[in-house]
Amino acid sequence: MATSAIGPAFLTQTATFTDDFMASFAFAIVVSLIIDIGVQLNIWRVISVSGMRGQEIANFVLPGLGFLIAGLIVFGGFAFNIANLGGAGLALNVLFDLPPALGAGMTAVITIIIFSIRNYGKVMDRLMQVFGVIMVIMTGYVMFTTNPPYQEAFVRAFVPEDYVILLLPIVTIVGGTVGGYISFAGGHRLVDAGVTGRENVGFVSKAASYGILTTGLMRLFLFLAFLGVVTAGYTLDENNPAATAFLVGLGDIGYYMFGIVLFVAAISSVIGVGYTSISFLRSFHPIFEKYNSWFIAAFIAISAVIFIFLGEPVRLLIIAGALNGIILPIILITILIASRKKKIVGDYKHPTWLVVFGAITALFTIGASIMALEGLLDLFR
Repeated sequence: MATSAIGPAFLTQTATFTDDFMASFAFAIVVSLIIDIGVQLNIWRVISVSGMRGQEIANFVLPGLGFLIAGLIVFGGFAFNIANLGGAGLALNVLFDLPPALGAGMTAVITIIIFSIRNYGKVMDRLMQVFGVIMVIMTGYVMFTTNPPYQEAFVRAFVPEDYVILLLPIVTIVGGTVGGYISFAGGHRLVDAGVTGRENVGFVSKAASYGILTTGLMRLFLFLAFLGVVTAGYTLDENNPAATAFLVGLGDIGYYMFGIVLFVAAISSVIGVGYTSISFLRSFHPIFEKYNSWFIAAFIAISAVIFIFLGEPVRLLIIAGALNGIILPIILITILIASRKKKIVGDYKHPTWLVVFGAITALFTIGASIMALEGLLDLFR
């Protein structure tokens, strides 16, 4: 879940918001972390206890709702996978001077090979863990070299200059961390690994919290690295803002280090998107279960072909991003209702504080979905 969330958009998003809001962006990071943990604890616990995937739970709550959510997530997954492959292509261009289209194609081939391995689940798990460690260590090193104002960032984490203007970045990074397919990336992996039932609730809660804390740590390191750059008077490259901190901190070596971080972020997100998107189809027909790895491979291959021949379809990405904002409250409300249905969770008692926390978060994300819907309508005006 953590490495799926940390993709090329995650890097660019963090750089842009740091440039816009400076040290006050720390407050948005703290608030979003609290919201993210509440969302994931609700979703993962209900999924694990029920032993059902998200679309199956949704169809139990309201017949047909699971098909709608699956359709939206698969569509959004295609759009984001195109962007992830584009990020991988850019990374290989930085590292080996390869054309981005060729780099994207090579990344697609690598990920398809991973999913063609007989027990790809264990290989995927280990690779994602290694990728996460690489990203955090490298970014943490760059953070120290840019010498950010730690004290100011700590103060602004609790007392920002303006609370209201931080609503947009909070909404955006919440959607980017637990929106759309990412909400289910870890939960569905637990179901496939057989980590289900009441006896595993403690483990699942820890896993959900660790996943969110990993993304939070990566976001914090990136934020401080970028903050050190902009407070020193440097201007982030508008075409590739995330690369600036690595360049300023370590010079040419830093630029190649950025290429490694970008590639790891991109390929881990390609793996996460492919796996989770197709997991939403597995319960609809036996063919999706039987040939699961083949469908994942096709999903990645089609994404690569679209990128190679059409480039990054900006309009499609904007639509997918807006849909992520709309999907999150639907998902969360569905899970909260499911947590009270015995035919889904049996005699498991979902904690009241989690339900209340989830309800508050749902109200917040409804506001986010309205903003997303307005943006989507503006696109077609």
